[in-house]
Amino acid sequence: MTGLTAELVVDGCAPQAPALAPNGRLLCYVLAPSSRTGDHSDTELWLVDTDAAVAPRRATTDTATESRPRWSADSETLFFLSDRADRGIPQLHRLTPTDGTTATLTGWRGGVIDYLPLTDPDLVALLAEDEPTEQDARRARDRDDAIVVGEREPRARLRLLDLRTGRVTTPKVFGGRHVVELRQRPDGGPLAVLTWATADNDHGPRTGQLHLYDPTTRTAENLAPVEADARSLAWWPGEDGWHLAYIALTPPVLQAGTAVFDLAVDSRVLRNRTADRTMCPTELRQTDAAPLVVFADGLNTTLARLDPTDLTTLSHHPGRLDNLTTTPTGDTIAVLTGTRHQLPNVQIGAPTGPLRRITNTRPELDGITLGTQQPLAYRATDGLDLDGLLVLPVGRTASEGPFPLVTIVHGGPYDRYADRCQLFWFPSAQWLAAAGYAVLLPNPRGGQGRGHQFAASVAGQVGQQEWTDILTGIDLLIAEGIADPDRLGIAGWSHGGFMSAWAVGQTDRFRAALVGAGIIDWGMLAATGENGQFEAALGGSTGWSGIGPHPHDAVSPISFASRIRTPVLILHGAEDTNVPLGQAVYLHRALRHFDVEQEFVIYPREGHSIRERNHQLDVLRRTRAWFDRWLRP
Repeated sequence: MTGLTAELVVDGCAPQAPALAPNGRLLCYVLAPSSRTGDHSDTELWLVDTDAAVAPRRATTDTATESRPRWSADSETLFFLSDRADRGIPQLHRLTPTDGTTATLTGWRGGVIDYLPLTDPDLVALLAEDEPTEQDARRARDRDDAIVVGEREPRARLRLLDLRTGRVTTPKVFGGRHVVELRQRPDGGPLAVLTWATADNDHGPRTGQLHLYDPTTRTAENLAPVEADARSLAWWPGEDGWHLAYIALTPPVLQAGTAVFDLAVDSRVLRNRTADRTMCPTELRQTDAAPLVVFADGLNTTLARLDPTDLTTLSHHPGRLDNLTTTPTGDTIAVLTGTRHQLPNVQIGAPTGPLRRITNTRPELDGITLGTQQPLAYRATDGLDLDGLLVLPVGRTASEGPFPLVTIVHGGPYDRYADRCQLFWFPSAQWLAAAGYAVLLPNPRGGQGRGHQFAASVAGQVGQQEWTDILTGIDLLIAEGIADPDRLGIAGWSHGGFMSAWAVGQTDRFRAALVGAGIIDWGMLAATGENGQFEAALGGSTGWSGIGPHPHDAVSPISFASRIRTPVLILHGAEDTNVPLGQAVYLHRALRHFDVEQEFVIYPREGHSIRERNHQLDVLRRTRAWFDRWLRP
């Protein structure tokens, strides 16, 4: 039997963005590689008959990045984006499944960001930035291209493509705001349009506004402001007229649980439909009647229907459900989901379940033995219910412990570990389990899946109770004889990287740590990261909050660098704009100053996630080698 290799992890392909035809007979999905070797990711479109009478078949043959498959209302045409003509510049294409013919529909310089086929079969709504002008080309050619912040910033605008003529028009609506999302009313009525004041992630998500746009009269009206980070628009009819629902952060803080908000269009009455729930909505999907809602529910997932007066639970599912797609009637759904020991595939069925798998995109993993994964349930020191996962070394049982234990903290912090297969390019449980490690995957407070208050509790207090939540899980495994207290490691990426850096500044219990793209100084992140206002909510203050020390200093790992004695592996992408490279440099210089054993690795061309194949292989191999060096006898 073949063992798990780094190549097996990074060389596979995963299904993405499933799209059910309205008649439910065909489904299209994107097959995307886990890594790339060049400047672009080469993805493919695949079609599958939902009755599973025949195997999935590749629908496109070009070498290109192909994405966002969507069907026409009559199920006869599949639209998608592809950069086959000019890599990195996606254009709208049309595929006729009956004969396999494709046609290019746009040649918009700068490319199409998103689109929506309308109920009028001759119209498609596009989202695209303004095309570069001759002056823009001259300025670029002459390098007379000074950037004046606030001027000529790229913003997506609503465009209309007439399929009969190929002409693209740009309605003069929304006052030049950045258009984020579109959704047409199921009866063919107006479009709900979500805009931001600017495309800047630090500012835009807090300036959301809903509008209505009538594609027949080409007129628009402002509807209402929306809560921060609004997304996932869905219409539904009620006795009092049409409603618009969306997912957004629960006010007033930015580190918050998500909620489903319901806006009565005529009366403008807004309701939070999921207040006080101990679940967190992750997706909202429109049908001809009541929308479907996906909830992160602890380690698992609940699917519900947003009825006029209540939420009706339809089914419960182990692990995660992602990328929900549905027929207009809502009778058939398809999702991406897997099991504890199988990576996600497309599954289809009724919303009440059960679901049936219709793809198998990673058959090469079928013969690989993975570590036993089991859910954990325990209580924090203040009595709060917590959960997480334990993955045991491959071929071992808990009774054979104690084992060296690596705790991997998830990112976000508004994320979670679900009870699904934990095998990825970044420090992942099954990769370490294959090398003989037990792995703890804790879900401390601040994360997703236990309601708004659970998520909001870390605002301005990162590294406090969430840290003791993590320690409680580690101590539990030590007490049960699973973890060796003398061979403990800690790792994480993004917010998990912050927690790893925080941990080694609070205790010397860990013999090794991995800090991947981690936050080292919250004030610096609020000032330079692409999500500054959200980071300020986590850190509790900004550098311009007056003369320090500031609240964020008390929760920044750099403030405790003099205490660190644990060897630290630092990994970071050179082009990371979410957590800029300067954070890693700051930690590196501090550790060097205090003569702490370290290894600092920068991945060129990479952002917050590592995408290139050789870099992913390096992360996997370097991670194992680092913990082997310090945690092995």
